[in-house]
Amino acid sequence: MTIESSVASSRGALSGVRVIEIAGPAVQYCGKMFADLGAEVILVEPPGGAHTRQTGPFLHTLADAATQPLRSLSFVYLNGGKKSVTLDLQTDEGRAALHRLAAGAQLVIEGGRPGRLAELGCGYEALSALNPALVMTSITPYGQTGPYSAQEAEDLVCMATGGFLYLGGYPDGPPIGAYGNQAYSCGSMFGAVASMLALTHAEATGQGDHVDVSIQECMVLAMENAVQFYELEGTLRRRTAGLQRFAGTGVYECADGHVYMMAGGIGANRFWDRTIDWFKEEGVPDVERLAGDEWRETVYLQTDEAKRIFMEVFGAWARTKTKAYLYAAAQDRHVPAAAVNAVDDLVASPQLASRDYFVEVRQPGWPEDIRMPGAPYRLARTPWALQGPAPLPGQHNAQLLGAAARDLPSSHRPAEEIR
Repeated sequence: MTIESSVASSRGALSGVRVIEIAGPAVQYCGKMFADLGAEVILVEPPGGAHTRQTGPFLHTLADAATQPLRSLSFVYLNGGKKSVTLDLQTDEGRAALHRLAAGAQLVIEGGRPGRLAELGCGYEALSALNPALVMTSITPYGQTGPYSAQEAEDLVCMATGGFLYLGGYPDGPPIGAYGNQAYSCGSMFGAVASMLALTHAEATGQGDHVDVSIQECMVLAMENAVQFYELEGTLRRRTAGLQRFAGTGVYECADGHVYMMAGGIGANRFWDRTIDWFKEEGVPDVERLAGDEWRETVYLQTDEAKRIFMEVFGAWARTKTKAYLYAAAQDRHVPAAAVNAVDDLVASPQLASRDYFVEVRQPGWPEDIRMPGAPYRLARTPWALQGPAPLPGQHNAQLLGAAARDLPSSHRPAEEIR
């Protein structure tokens, strides 16, 4: 499905909402979620473009030098459908232009150091004085207050201080971060939800709000029940990648990758008998080693002995089967199991294909369309849709700043406009 065919004929759910996004790595996904639902998202970049345009991986086959600011695959994905203006907020002209934009907007999203915009005269107090219904959402590593609030931190640091990093990786090695700026994405998702709540209140009352999102706190919430385990049982959750949590529950190697199975230690072991019956039907060698009352006791399934025996029985057999076979066989017998999908598995997934999940992005200047993820949700009456390609730096200066754009220094204007 190309970008043109994916644009819905009906108006997006957030059509008519204007969002100002002060460019930064922590807020890109938040702005994208608004853009994909029909909001007009104006990306405010410094002269020359945001440094997020330099985030790899890159498309290295661009022939036209003018399109080089769009070689970042992540930038194009996260900023499709947005409009770009370039403003130098260190100047009076740049700050005045931001004031004018905010005066006609419903939401401003920013992720800079707490207090930085206020120092420039562009903080929430200053902008809300011009537009009392304005909502400003600040997505920062530690929030607007507290002893860490002024500290800068990248995605990996936010994962670490939020505890999430401690749970990632193998027990005999150091923590391993999740790929793809997951902390920033988490902060953006919470920021988008909180922004919608504030916008709903502003629409009803005419009174805006300042939404304060701490990425560290978002990562604490991402730790599942680790905090509750410690609080209630004094148990410190640890890294378990590559290990069985219980005999029969964990990641197992197979002929073409890995599967995750939950046969033992879950739900009073109600899946154990089904699992053993499956192994017997398949003629798994040495399945009798898994017989006995002790195998129905969670305490025994947690022992190293039980884990070793299960791995020797199931592990050897599983390595002769594909993950598709193991998944289908387990599903037929109502045993919880799933393939550990690689990227090529996702691209070829019949489930995702049936829902038109992936979309073809047609970016001007690119040699071919690029397949990218679509939306993980469906709205029947106001569908999600790509609203357009990612912009060049300052591409919409003239459109959005109007006559004021002609008064800006040349560094504010895109090259094609200067010429």
